[in-house]
This record gives sequence, C-alpha cells and structure tokens, in this order.
Amino acid sequence: MFEFIRTHRRWMQFILLLLIVPSFALVGVQSYTHFVNGEPELATVAGQGIKQSEFDMAHRNQLEQFRQRLGTQFDPAVLDTPAMREQLLNQLIDQRLLAQVALDNRFSVSDETLRNTIAAIPQVQDDGRFSPERYRQVLAAQGLSPTAFENGLRRDLAVARVLEPVGLSARAPQAVVQGIEQALTQKRTIQLRSFAAADYRSKVTVTPQDIQSWYDANKESLRVPEQVQAQYLVLDEAAATQGIEVKDEDVATYYEQNKNRFGTPEQRRASHILINAAAGESQDARKAARAKAEDIARQAAANPAGFADLAKQASQDAGSAAQGGDLGWIAANSVPPSVQQAVAGLAKDAVSGVVESPFGFHVIKVTDIKPAQIKPLAEVKEQITAEIRKQLASARFAEMATKLQGAVYDQRDSLQPAADALGLKLRTAAGISRGGLLPADQVGAGSASASPDAAKLDNPRVRQALFAADVLREKQNTGVIELAPDTLLALRVAAVEPSQIPPLDKVKDSIRARLLDERSAQAAREAGEQALKALQAQGQAEGFAAALTISRQDPANLPSNLVDAAMRLDAAKLPAFTGVASGNDYVLVRLEKVEAGQPDAQGAAMLGRQLGSAWGEAEDQAVLKMLREAYKVQILPAASPVIKGGQPAEG
Repeated sequence: MFEFIRTHRRWMQFILLLLIVPSFALVGVQSYTHFVNGEPELATVAGQGIKQSEFDMAHRNQLEQFRQRLGTQFDPAVLDTPAMREQLLNQLIDQRLLAQVALDNRFSVSDETLRNTIAAIPQVQDDGRFSPERYRQVLAAQGLSPTAFENGLRRDLAVARVLEPVGLSARAPQAVVQGIEQALTQKRTIQLRSFAAADYRSKVTVTPQDIQSWYDANKESLRVPEQVQAQYLVLDEAAATQGIEVKDEDVATYYEQNKNRFGTPEQRRASHILINAAAGESQDARKAARAKAEDIARQAAANPAGFADLAKQASQDAGSAAQGGDLGWIAANSVPPSVQQAVAGLAKDAVSGVVESPFGFHVIKVTDIKPAQIKPLAEVKEQITAEIRKQLASARFAEMATKLQGAVYDQRDSLQPAADALGLKLRTAAGISRGGLLPADQVGAGSASASPDAAKLDNPRVRQALFAADVLREKQNTGVIELAPDTLLALRVAAVEPSQIPPLDKVKDSIRARLLDERSAQAAREAGEQALKALQAQGQAEGFAAALTISRQDPANLPSNLVDAAMRLDAAKLPAFTGVASGNDYVLVRLEKVEAGQPDAQGAAMLGRQLGSAWGEAEDQAVLKMLREAYKVQILPAASPVIKGGQPAEG
C-alpha cells in the first residue's frame, strides 16, 4: 500500500485535495488547521515534527529515573529546570536525527551482532554465560516480548552506527597530547608574599551613610523568600521506644530460649582414615573397599593411640594422610553429613566403625572436644534488654504509624489531637522556604536550620508538602511523609511570612561587616599591586616566604587561581612576578625556576585515552551540528514556553 502511494503520489495528492476542500467549506480554514495541528510541535527534523506528547513522555520518564535514583532526596525544583528541559529536547532532536540518517542510508545490524550484544548484557547472564531463561524473565518483568525488545535493540544499534565511525577514528594529535602532558608535569619553583585583608581592617571605616547607601542600592539582593513556620510530629524509633519497660522475667525467658546465641557451641576435632570408593565404581570394588576399611577399623579400635601412624600408612585422603588423618576442628557443613553425625556421637579418643560417604569409607577418631560455653545471664542482660526493647518498639511503631495516618486526617486543621493520641511532642520550626532552610541568623530563634531535625525538614518532599496549596493557604495537615522505613513526619503550616526586604535595622550589622570585608580586601589589593610594581621595576624580593615547587598535577594545596597565575608567568625572563586575589587577601607570586616534568609511560597512555575520548565527543558534536543543518532541524516557537516550564500558546 505504501509503495502504491509513493508510486502514484500525484494521484494521491489529487484525491486528498478532493477530500480536504469540502471540509474547509464546512468548518472554516482556521478550525480545520487547529484540528489537523491540534498538538503543538516543538521542533522539526527533515520536516517531521517532534510533538509535545513525545516530549512530555520523555520528561516524565526522566523525572521518574531521577526519583528512583535519588529516593527521598529527589527535588523537582533542582532537577526540573529550563536548562534540563532544553537539554532533553535537544536529546530528542538528536535521536530523531540519527534515526532518520540511519534510515536514509539503510544502516542495518546483522543477526550475529544482535545475538552477541544481547549475550553480553550482564542482567541476562548466569555465571557469566547467556541464560535464555533469565533473558525471558528479565523481559517479562519489564512487560516486553523478545521480538519487541530485539526489534528495538536492532534499531538502536543501527542508529548507533551513524556516529560509530567518528568515535572509532577520533584520536587527539600526538603533538596536542605531548603539549598537554608537558604542561601538566612541568615544575615551577615559586615564592609567595601575602597581603592579608585582616591586617587592613582597622584602617578602613564604614559610616552609617555608607550602610544606608549600600542598602538603598542593593535592597533586592537582601530579599527574603516566602517562608513558613511549621508545626510537625516525628515518629521514629526513639519515639516508639520511649516508655517501653522490659521485665526481668521476659529477659530470663528470652535468655533460655536463645542460649546458643550467647556463647560458643561444643567443638570437636577429629581425624579419619579414608578408603576411596566413588559412587560409580562396581559393586565388587566397593565391597573390597569396605572390607579393607573394616580391617583398618579393627586395627584402630585395638590401638587408638596408634591411629595417626595407621592413617599415614593406610589413608587414601591425600590432604590429611600426611598429618595423621587430622581434619581439624569440624565446622558445620565442612564434612559429609554421615561423617558429621559420627563425629558428634563419639567420646574423646574413641574410634568409630566404618562410616560410608560419597567419597568412600571412613574410620574416624575424635581427638579433642571443647565443651559448649554459655555466657551467664548477668553478662548479656543489657544486650537482651536492648533486643527485646527493639522488637517491642518495632511492633509499637507499626501500630503508632497506623494511628498517625488516621489522626492527621480526622482533624485536618490541627496536629495537636494526633500528638495527644500518640504521646508525641508537637514541635515547631521557622524559616522553611521552597528552596531550602534559611540561615539561622536570618530567621532568629526557632529556626529550622538550627534544629536537630534540620535534615528532615530540608528534605525536598517535606518542603513540597508544606508549600502545597491546601497546606500553605488553608493551614491543613500534610499527609504522613515517610522519609525512611523508621521515620515518619506529619506537618502543618502555622504561619506564613511573605517574601520581603528586611528593614535596615535588621541587616545593618551584616552590611557593615560586608563593607568592612570589601574595603579591607581592596586596601590589601592596592598595597599588593603597589608592591608588585616595585618588584617588576627593581626585581627585589623582600618579604617572600620559603620557596616551594608546584605543578598542575601537584599544586601543593594552593588555590587553583593562584596555581594558574604561577603557571601562566613567562619563563623567558626570571625571576618573574604576578599578583592574584585569594579570597579577601592579595598574594604576590615570584617565579624563580622552571623545570621540565618527568612524564611516565602509564600516565601518558591514560592522558592519550582521555584526550581521545574528549576529541571524539567534540567530533560527534560537530557531525551532529552538520547533520542538523543538512536535515533542516528547527526548534519552533512553541518550544520556548515548554522549556520555561509552561505550556505552548494556543495556535
């Protein structure tokens, strides 16, 4: 059918024209256009649109992946940004673009390549080998059939072939690798002289007028975001454990029921003489082996003290014969069950009869016994008490969690009834904004950031719940929020403080401190720059600290901007000088000596691989840019509001 349409394109255009024209008369041009193009297109690739529904689905999938990866720390406000949405749209464009290139150039993947790719997936392997059963199980768990998965994978592999030749051929030029290697390993001997801002703080002044002027010019930078004061309940292990008393008789009962846990069980050391007889051997061979073992058993029983010598002569166990048959202290499951049972039933220095196992026939002697040692109750009482309390708390936590779930909904405008019903303390914290907890010095007493519960209150899910419309405006309780399996929170907004610019009286001290920092830093910089001019003119080097040697690989814990300044100095004329701001301080750098580094072969090879990878990514981007131009990729106006987080305007 599709081949017919391609072959008879002009006929199909005529037929479509006959169908379309009457519809214009019936519904109007504008209505028809809206009907056909009702779903906005955000971009086009070779004239084919990327619909908003495609973007929305990819966007939901991306956020869900972040949610699964980050758990309770997932915060859409941080991750769902215009930059992230723009990046996602560009990824969809590149996927569509590469798929179109693969289709146009008839890229394909052989069955063998497909099979090898699937077999190399770790999730479908068992002991390092492809498992058809695991393959079917993994696909079934994702709701996929083998046919659908293989078709999709074949398509993805074909698309990957578009850029594959670029990546394979990408190599950073050797001259570039060597140049970067030399820059990384070059050593420079420098001296530093610091002009500390703190030394100039007493020499600068800040007047009330300075503070007022700064406040007037920078009011908006002081704006405090909308914040809430929250009441909340915390149900955790500590709350569930509170008030639980463990009776002495319960401790004693627990001790009697679990005695084996509070000491070491009996241990037995044994030796054996083995006559080999594999399960697959003939009946006659097994009879002969048993007869030999019975004869050895009689000799061992007659002279138990000579068991070790007899084992050295007669045992066919190459691992123990030379040690007189010694098996060491017998651990659980270290010997066949029949041997374990025989060892357990013998007294010290007693010799068994013939014991059969899958390896053959054994004659066993117990050479030592360590009796079981149980710690007295007094020694383990605290441990048992803690274990019982934890078990009771676990059951109580589940019961309290159920009650909390109901209580926060029974009276939606208060948490006090829930607190009373469960015996929990109703707590209060202020300074919680949509973006995080405000600094304690900005909020004052009762700030969330200074609270022991700061980590709980700063959880993205908690902040999202507090700023939900019904909770924020109507002061209703949030639902119960599970931060961890043993930590639940319920909250309500007690007060809302709108976004505001604080009055001058509240911020004048911080403004004064800021201006003092800025002016003392400026004074230090001016003094440093003046000294630098004198050094560059006269070459004197007074006041510098002891010399140290640095490289880009080993910066000696110096700030990166200071290292960069030292490495940029011209080594043609030494000594060379420069100055750089380091925080509020100003530091002069004197370059004394430059030495070539000593690159090692392993480091050079690693650097080459890293640069090759970066070079390949750059070439990939260059090819994608060229393909975008060739396939006339356009990002349409409807994409702008979607990227900003809204919806496209109606057409």
